[in-house]
Amino acid sequence: MEKGLIIVLNGVSSSGKSSLAKELTKLLPDYFSFSIDDYDLVIEKMEDRENNRLIPIETEYFYYKNVAMFADKGVNLILDQIIHDSKTKHTFYETLRDYSILLVGVHCSSEELNRREQLRGDRRIGLATSQLEFVHKQEVYDIEVNTTVEPLSICAQKIVERLKNPNPFTGFNESHKTFNR
Repeated sequence: MEKGLIIVLNGVSSSGKSSLAKELTKLLPDYFSFSIDDYDLVIEKMEDRENNRLIPIETEYFYYKNVAMFADKGVNLILDQIIHDSKTKHTFYETLRDYSILLVGVHCSSEELNRREQLRGDRRIGLATSQLEFVHKQEVYDIEVNTTVEPLSICAQKIVERLKNPNPFTGFNESHKTFNR
């Protein structure tokens, strides 16, 4: 069985990754959206956070193992995630190094990030801009989109066009090499 292809949408909180994933599933009916935020709800249900009874392993470890299990069965995925620290980055690259990955950088201006956080009301204002200190610093992307300057439909179409391009996806492997230096 051929492994599923994985599209990774990497960007800071409120950059438009979840909305972009929804747009992509409209254009790519053979793909399924798998968000780290949704997966975290599974972990949260298992834990008793009020009494500090927590699973002593980071959520991303289990998330990437699940991604691999789906891809091993031929399921194509769209990941909505944030590579937000060295530990997450290490787990990401080590767990998924044997998979075909289209690495997508999802960008958004600081002003727009702050505006979106205020509208959402469920995030600390400034969280997204603080994540910019780590996110996008070492990644080499196969394609980059900017949800500040282009509608999500155009961003999604660009990603679909890149999927159709016969050039190999090299961003994941190049980023992995950069990270290991």
